Amino acid sequence: MNTPIKFKNVFYILLGAAIMSFGLVYFNMENNLADGGFTGITLILFFMFGFDPAYTNLLLNIPLFFIGWKVLGRNAFIYTLIGTTSLSLFLFIFQRYRFLEIPLHDDMTLVALFAGVFIGVGLGIVFRFGGTTGGVDIIARLGFKYYGWSMGKTMFLFDAAVITSSIIFYLNYREGMYTLVAVFISAKVIDFMIQGAYSGKAAFIISDKSKEISSCILQQMDRGVTILKGTGSFSGLDKEILYCVVSRNEIIRLKGIVEKVDPHAFVTVNDVQDVMGEGFTLDEYKRPIEH
Repeated sequence: MNTPIKFKNVFYILLGAAIMSFGLVYFNMENNLADGGFTGITLILFFMFGFDPAYTNLLLNIPLFFIGWKVLGRNAFIYTLIGTTSLSLFLFIFQRYRFLEIPLHDDMTLVALFAGVFIGVGLGIVFRFGGTTGGVDIIARLGFKYYGWSMGKTMFLFDAAVITSSIIFYLNYREGMYTLVAVFISAKVIDFMIQGAYSGKAAFIISDKSKEISSCILQQMDRGVTILKGTGSFSGLDKEILYCVVSRNEIIRLKGIVEKVDPHAFVTVNDVQDVMGEGFTLDEYKRPIEH
């Protein structure tokens, strides 16, 4: 059964497409920078033949719409259709109604940085709310869905192939190198937007005073703790293992509590790329639940 299309998702997909289009028009097209994927192909056609990316983006993506429908399903297809058409729409608008001038022709480092950030933030928002802007975005989404490939890294590989073609056909080596910088930044920003919006630290704590430690964490940090059962391989004794997820700026405080209660406790800390639930994506003032 298909879930209904969410207005919130549509809104953020439109927002992400607008941010990406702004970056393409004001930084890439304005300063002769290429891009990767199908967007890069539209820029090649623009710089070489003057074809409007607003139109070529739609024409190139028509075959992939069928793949999106058959493989991604109804909702993902609709979100992709919205993302692709809105990208073309905002490209059309920003090219014809220039309400801002950003004279950075003499500072290509800033151009590359801002191009990467705007495109990365825009695509990251689109991806996070279930959409794509067509082209390689669809391929990257399929790789993420079925194989767990990083969407940013998958896109970077495709981008590299298109950028190489751009250098051959119309870019000089200086513009090509700045383009690579912009694409690398956008790939990192995409991964952060998808995986790192609610990142944290996960701690495993082994101690003979596990009850006291969990009580202190609950009372002093207002964080939930899960008690896992384990067995020491050398002693053969049953052990209680505490598992607790906290935000990055709380990990020092957590370790301080553990050390105060039991200086001999064994603690490991791991990075958590994404966290959902109370204290993170829900109301942080609600009573914490066990993980």
